[in-house]
Amino acid sequence: MPSSTPKPSPSPSPTPNLLTSLRTALHQRSLKQSLRRLTLVPPTSTDFSSNDFLSLSTSPLFRARYTSHLSSAPPFYPFASGGSRLLTGNSSYAEALETFIASFHNAPSGLLFNSGFDANVGVLSCIPQPGDVIIHDEYIHASAHEGMRLSRAGRKVPFAHSCPQSLEDVLRREIENDEKLKSGERNVFIVIESIYSMDGDIAPIREFVEVVERVVKSKGNANAYFIVDEAHATGAFGPRGAGVVQELGVEEKMFIRVHTFGKALGSHGAIVLCCPDTREYLVNYARSLIYTTALGFPFLASIRTAYEMLAEGETEELQRNLQHLIEYLGNRLDALGSWDPAIFEVDHFPRSPIFSLRSPVPRQLAAACQRKGFMVHPIMSPTVPKGKERVRVCLHAGNTVEEIDGLVETILAWLNGRESEKRVARL
Repeated sequence: MPSSTPKPSPSPSPTPNLLTSLRTALHQRSLKQSLRRLTLVPPTSTDFSSNDFLSLSTSPLFRARYTSHLSSAPPFYPFASGGSRLLTGNSSYAEALETFIASFHNAPSGLLFNSGFDANVGVLSCIPQPGDVIIHDEYIHASAHEGMRLSRAGRKVPFAHSCPQSLEDVLRREIENDEKLKSGERNVFIVIESIYSMDGDIAPIREFVEVVERVVKSKGNANAYFIVDEAHATGAFGPRGAGVVQELGVEEKMFIRVHTFGKALGSHGAIVLCCPDTREYLVNYARSLIYTTALGFPFLASIRTAYEMLAEGETEELQRNLQHLIEYLGNRLDALGSWDPAIFEVDHFPRSPIFSLRSPVPRQLAAACQRKGFMVHPIMSPTVPKGKERVRVCLHAGNTVEEIDGLVETILAWLNGRESEKRVARL
């Protein structure tokens, strides 16, 4: 008898013209040495690349707490959310978690998103109203750019990276040239990060606040609102890992804070901290929240685990050890001495777990480290500006002094090899 199982229909094949376009674009990237590929991390390698700053993703204490949360769920409790937060995906557990996190961060309320990318896109695509102006740091994350691209704001204007004077100049110019900004009929949003992902530098937030308050005060009824992304600060900076904003005590000066869970907290997702009215507006208008399946219970339990550890002070020793290792690596790199900046240059901001090893040939330096079992990655244009390519090194509380010594010795051996090649080339 013939089989009753229907044969699957073949997927429609792309037209030759489409495939040619795709291949041409990829080939052009390859020629520019900017082609991205998915790679697997060797399980025996030493991690100097991930954003797992507190090493919670491999912490036995974290794992024990997390599995306890999972096992505490009632029988047949759904692990999947089953839908959007606005349909079947909401739960008392999620709402209690939002309240707990908001309280930890001294915020009136919070709203969970599936990722930091979704949070930034959701906020910036819908909060600025028609005719409003967004003033942003020139190095703001790609997710913020995507949100601004979808925004109804009238203008999106960059200012020089982490430069209070540039922010002041741009803010004054925008308000002076727009009567509706001056009268308060339209709004200005200042979008920054507290710690920048590629250079690891900490934004001068207190100085920014002073600039904005001074300019707004001099312009009558003008309104200006800060939106700050704390993705790389969460867990690693501030009291019990609460972030740079709370370290400075300027929570009330921030209109929106975005904290993410996929870096130092070893989890997944993000929260937007804001006032209740803003939260309700996001629930109604943030498409990256409305039209996606909500985080399931295992993700929520993981986030809860991380924040309980922060709130109870169980990560403070990890923070201290991380700072010790940051200082140690900084001293070891300083001891390498001066090298021709055309070959190698270290760029590092005090207290930051992110180090930039600048080099015109970052792929070669990264490959040398990887051959010795140290996982680092080259960061190329367009992720960073052309001419500022580097190897990005991230430290973690779980790294050891011996691992750092091995990494630095590998870098030194590579540098000596480059010098030898130059001498031979001159002969």
